[in-house]
Amino acid sequence: MFYIGLIFYTILFIYLFFKFAAAVRIVPAQQVFIVERWGKYSSSLYAGFHLLIPFMHRVAYKLTLKEEAIDVPSQVCITRDNVQIGVDGVVYIQVIDPVKSAYNVTDYRYALIQLAQTTMRAVFGHMDLDKTFEERDSINATIVKVVDEAADHWGINILRYEIQNIAPPKTVLVSMEKQMTAERDKRATIATSEGDMTSQINKSEGAKQEMINRSEGEKQKQINEAEGKAAEIRAIATATALGIAKIAGSLQQPGGMDAMRLSLSQNYLRQIQGMAKKETSVILPMNLGSLDDILEGLNSIQSKKN
Repeated sequence: MFYIGLIFYTILFIYLFFKFAAAVRIVPAQQVFIVERWGKYSSSLYAGFHLLIPFMHRVAYKLTLKEEAIDVPSQVCITRDNVQIGVDGVVYIQVIDPVKSAYNVTDYRYALIQLAQTTMRAVFGHMDLDKTFEERDSINATIVKVVDEAADHWGINILRYEIQNIAPPKTVLVSMEKQMTAERDKRATIATSEGDMTSQINKSEGAKQEMINRSEGEKQKQINEAEGKAAEIRAIATATALGIAKIAGSLQQPGGMDAMRLSLSQNYLRQIQGMAKKETSVILPMNLGSLDDILEGLNSIQSKKN
């Protein structure tokens, strides 16, 4: 009987020890403990040291205040053009009201996953397949908006949603690959034609500039030649005028007329020298036998000029 009582009190002591030890709570950083008193919500314990009343208080829920990334499993969505695609994603959440998260929903993670999948099906059902690849940002924003409105009742803040994979059927992938190949070939053909056009334009511009340069060069050459000829004519005229002026000045000097007669006579004789040949008939309009008459005629012409 003694041993039975000893065992009973030993077990009771151990039980009470653990109960009182459980009343001492140290809450880690970024966590919150929901405390109930007699089964009813009492308080929320945040990071630090806390004492509870044994048998009266108990920690009912332990929640984290850190940002969580919850994987949304892949599901089949039907687009507006009746194409079945597999879509999965990741939703990032944070608990902002631990009491609502503990008492307003049984499992807020599971509820968020179901809500995100339902929203994805609704969003993809209003879009064509091509748009689902082009408008991921708008799809993510729409899902965040819808889920965040519902999660507010659960004390959850939806930070962002990211679509991970969009997997269309293999037949659609083959068709899309062909379309992309055709589009690349089209762009390559356009780029080649634009390159050829640019090349032709550059060649024509080069030829045009070459012709302009040649014409400008030819024009400048003709201008230079004309200016050279004009300068030459001016020089000859100036030299001739100077020569005539000198001759006129010489005639005014004593003996100038006699010198002119002698020079004219010499030139005259040189000109008629050798004119008469056996096979040539020469007709002269003056009397060659009277040289004095010729000189007198020349002298009279000179006197009229003076």
